[in-house]
Amino acid sequence: MTDQLADHHWGVEFPAQPAQLAAVRARLDSWLATSGLTEDDRYDLLIAVNEAASNAVEHAYPPGEDGVVHIEADSRPDGGVRVVVADYGTWRVPPAALTTRGRGLLLMHENVDDVLIDRQPTGTTVTLRMTPGRTARGTYTSAPREPVVVTEREGWVEVVVRGDVPAQFAPAVRRRILAAARGGSVPVVVDLRALGSRAEGLIRSLRPVAEAAAAAGNRVVVRAPEDGHARRALVAAGVDRVVDVVPHHP
Repeated sequence: MTDQLADHHWGVEFPAQPAQLAAVRARLDSWLATSGLTEDDRYDLLIAVNEAASNAVEHAYPPGEDGVVHIEADSRPDGGVRVVVADYGTWRVPPAALTTRGRGLLLMHENVDDVLIDRQPTGTTVTLRMTPGRTARGTYTSAPREPVVVTEREGWVEVVVRGDVPAQFAPAVRRRILAAARGGSVPVVVDLRALGSRAEGLIRSLRPVAEAAAAAGNRVVVRAPEDGHARRALVAAGVDRVVDVVPHHP
């Protein structure tokens, strides 16, 4: 295992073996300490990277097949950090269920700001982004009141959004919905029939939620009245193309 170092960049490739993960975490943490992230943000990012790398180690390659995992990290000009975890196997997201399965996806989404999973026949790439402007333990300086009510149903979760959701609420609402959906691995229905007149934060939240669900083989269903402002906002932002919008849900 050899570190690839350059200005604002770190990378490593290692055998897909569980015993390698502790050393990788330690080396990445040493590099992150020079990137300007706080200790709490480094901790959050390391949890997400460890989950992505563990998935690659455990699920990308058949038993007995030698494989490798590649990790690259870049510090961004805006003060954020991007980490890419890649394998060359056939890793799959666990099936949807209201259990602890799929916990890795949830932890990734809970601990960083953006998670993008690209699954191809030649391998899987997970991109994790930590943006600047965070406070300790992944919260934000403009923490919202609770506009989201979550109810677990039989095999899916219902998320009811009530009242106004301005733009600054977007990160917290996104995290809340992703937590309810176990990082996208559990089907989710988002009910916007009680949404207030301000919907920017909710609209910004839904696209990454839809992307997380798609990576797990699911679609997000959104309840929105036919001629209501919520549906108009979804259409204006193009979010109606990545979710299934219905007036009511059976």
